[in-house]
Amino acid sequence: MKPKILILLLFALTAHLKLNAQRIEGQVYESVGGEAEPLVGANLQWMDTQRGTSTDTDGNFVINRSAEQRYLIVSFVGYQKDTIDTQGKTKLNIELFAGKVLNEVSVAERGKSTSIDRMATMHVENIAGAELHKAACCNLSQSFETNASVDAAYSDAATGVKQIRLLGLSGRYVQMMTENFPNFYGLSTNYGLEYVPGPWMEAIQVSKGTAAVVNGYDAITGQINIEYKKPKTSEPVYLNWFVNDKGRTEINFNSRWIMNENWSGMISTHHGKSLFENDNNNDNFRDHPLVDRHLFFARLDYDNHKGYSTRFGVKYYYENRLGGQIGFTPGYQNTLDVPKYGIHIKTNRAEAFLKNGYVLPNMHQTSIALINNFSYHNHQGLYGLNNYDAEQLSYYGNLIWQSIIVNQKHTYHAGFSLKYDEYDEILNNSPINRTEIVPGAYLQYSMNFDNGISAIAGFRADHHNEYGMFYTPRFHLKYKPTGITVIRASAGKGWRTANILAENSYLLASSRDMRIDTDIMPEVAWNTGVGITQYFMMGKHEWSVTGEYYRTWFENQLVVDIDSDVREVHFSNLQGESYSNTYQIELSAPLVKGLDLRTAFRYNDVKQTINGELLEVPLRSRSKGFVTTSYKTPLEKWQFDATAQLNGGGRIPSTAANPELLQRGDSFDPYPIFNAQITKYFKTWNVYFGLENIMNYKQESPIIDAENPFGSYFDAAMIWGPLEGRKIYLGVRWELKNLNK
Repeated sequence: MKPKILILLLFALTAHLKLNAQRIEGQVYESVGGEAEPLVGANLQWMDTQRGTSTDTDGNFVINRSAEQRYLIVSFVGYQKDTIDTQGKTKLNIELFAGKVLNEVSVAERGKSTSIDRMATMHVENIAGAELHKAACCNLSQSFETNASVDAAYSDAATGVKQIRLLGLSGRYVQMMTENFPNFYGLSTNYGLEYVPGPWMEAIQVSKGTAAVVNGYDAITGQINIEYKKPKTSEPVYLNWFVNDKGRTEINFNSRWIMNENWSGMISTHHGKSLFENDNNNDNFRDHPLVDRHLFFARLDYDNHKGYSTRFGVKYYYENRLGGQIGFTPGYQNTLDVPKYGIHIKTNRAEAFLKNGYVLPNMHQTSIALINNFSYHNHQGLYGLNNYDAEQLSYYGNLIWQSIIVNQKHTYHAGFSLKYDEYDEILNNSPINRTEIVPGAYLQYSMNFDNGISAIAGFRADHHNEYGMFYTPRFHLKYKPTGITVIRASAGKGWRTANILAENSYLLASSRDMRIDTDIMPEVAWNTGVGITQYFMMGKHEWSVTGEYYRTWFENQLVVDIDSDVREVHFSNLQGESYSNTYQIELSAPLVKGLDLRTAFRYNDVKQTINGELLEVPLRSRSKGFVTTSYKTPLEKWQFDATAQLNGGGRIPSTAANPELLQRGDSFDPYPIFNAQITKYFKTWNVYFGLENIMNYKQESPIIDAENPFGSYFDAAMIWGPLEGRKIYLGVRWELKNLNK
């Protein structure tokens, strides 16, 4: 495999084009006591267009500009709108002044930490850095605690694996992206959420339904893109320390430097460790594995401000995970000749990316890019009596051409992509190897009209080396009949090849035999959706309510059958129907200055044909009620955050074939989760204290036959609820703001 690694690295490092239109950078702020205070969520829009952006948590922005675009309109609720002449400028510092109402009372609005991008044709929910501070948010898997759309839940009671769910379906149908290229699939599907520490992230974009064809073919229920902190906009030095009462401790460190106006760089590190074992339900199994994790990320950015820029980065991940029975130690599994059931997973992962691009000076608003990402993943896993070792070598390349047709209201993207994945897997001494090579081409056309209508139509064709040609059409429509009403609709197709062992390795933590059919075909699905967002004023504050409906249905799907036989798990192609209907309504309400409330309700109707019968998909809640509040005092010295969830009931696979004492019911009841956090702010640092699962709710007896883990009925994968009870945590964030300024 080493020659292939060198070849792919050489290919990645010799690429020299990256998409990046000519841009303007800057900050929007207000003056308070003679000091600049950033405005979070301020809107910037090119005059006579629907193209724009908004400021981040530090009031900073980056916006693309063409030769025709000169005047930039800057606005923020409660402040006087301003129009800026950008001719000949690449950097702007824009001061807005508070508007006046009766009795000359200044009106200011706290920036939204979670919002739907009004400018985007697609439904894109922006989760800013401020939202990530409302909970412990140690990593990506915990970033959705205050989000109504995305769930993160344990897959089993032994490995500590968490999976996300979107539109009622498993996270494997969500395309995970890091800075707009695919990542965390294959061997990293189950653990990738923990490879992104919260303090590394600048923002998260959640796109529901089918996504743009530019980024690939495998987004079926949506796309989640992670934006890491950038050298130009990040804190010069940032340190975060966290500990909880279960013995989990973490240290995160970021540091950036700006060498000159062209070059900048950044280093991020993460160190996490579990200090002691926990067994609060007295089943002799660790409630959560002991984890020793170390992550490193370094990046270098260059921009000559004349149309050319490049970004290069390397990442390394190491993790040692020990689960199973209390006292289990790898290599020494016997105490007084009594074997201990253990989970031991060792992971090494390396990534490198290179993105280069150029704006063509003699071709109006035309740019070309080549994006490259390389990754190597090594997984060594012991699951009781099962051994699963695997390696994955991957390369992703995307050549993108962007230009306009006649004027900036009509733009298009065209390009070629290449996806290469080599898997070497060994399950209990049986090798299962395969190589996937998927070249593809795509065309995407975007149109914006002055009557409030915008649309994106895309089509791509990809050729899989084993399964042949696949075609992916996608369409998005936005209609804005008034300035306060936005209607969006989408429809499209997606497909993916299932990584059966990697995506379902947590099922090895049971006594079930794995039975895999020999003719497994790619999963193919369609997704349609419609959403309406209505904005309205309540007093001095803008509220919004959003209603959505999405339907996903499969032409083919990998069916993971744990219903038909309690002694086995059967993987097969879909024979019949499989669909998901998701309904959601959400209200965002800034009640008074400093106090925000969001509440939502979601209902999932998810069914699949299993062994000839159309059944509700097991082990997931049918509904979710959600309320989150956040209050920041007027002087911004204290912040109080609280979240309440009511997770609906669901179906449990039949265990009627087990002995009576090892049987479970056919369903589980609704259950609540309450979280709260208090943050105290000082000049350069803040301290936060929180509680998760305040009511101490836990799934009873999560492991079937825990007393006999090597017996025929042992099963740690029947998980539908929380495994750990109440958690108390404490953390400190510190940042140095004035370095390199």
